[in-house]
Amino acid sequence: MISVVKANQQHIEGIARVCTDGHWATYGHSKPKAYIERVVEAFYNYDRIRQEVTETSKHWGGYFVALDDGEVVGAGGGGMTGDTTGELFVLYLDPDRRNEGIGTKILDAVTIQQKEFGAIEQWVSVEKDNDMGITFYEARGFSYQYERESYGNEGEEDYISLRYYRLI
Repeated sequence: MISVVKANQQHIEGIARVCTDGHWATYGHSKPKAYIERVVEAFYNYDRIRQEVTETSKHWGGYFVALDDGEVVGAGGGGMTGDTTGELFVLYLDPDRRNEGIGTKILDAVTIQQKEFGAIEQWVSVEKDNDMGITFYEARGFSYQYERESYGNEGEEDYISLRYYRLI
């Protein structure tokens, strides 16, 4: 049975693995290897995750992890970007564990936290070519609002994020 809990230091390596594997599985077919490596190195390294697990606030509520018999099979987190605005910053699953409801459980945990922080709306960015992500968020009540340049672009790429929104 899957349980979702607030991550702690014992989950750091599992978070790094799930986010790295999930990122590669999601974008390995559409983004250059160097771009994916840069993103993985920046966001899913041990030191950054350790900090993000131990130093939380309303702006970064920390990671939630989905556990199956103690093994991290999904990870996600978000924070507040305004007094009543929450943002889901990251959500990845073990690529072999998709379509089991794990992502929904993590999203629900982040949403509950953001409501406790005062959120009445929630936003998420989804890469334009991430069809699985788009389908996932739309099925959970998010609606497309606008496009913007993807986070992490360094001028040589022309990647677009779609901004989605829902009331919570």
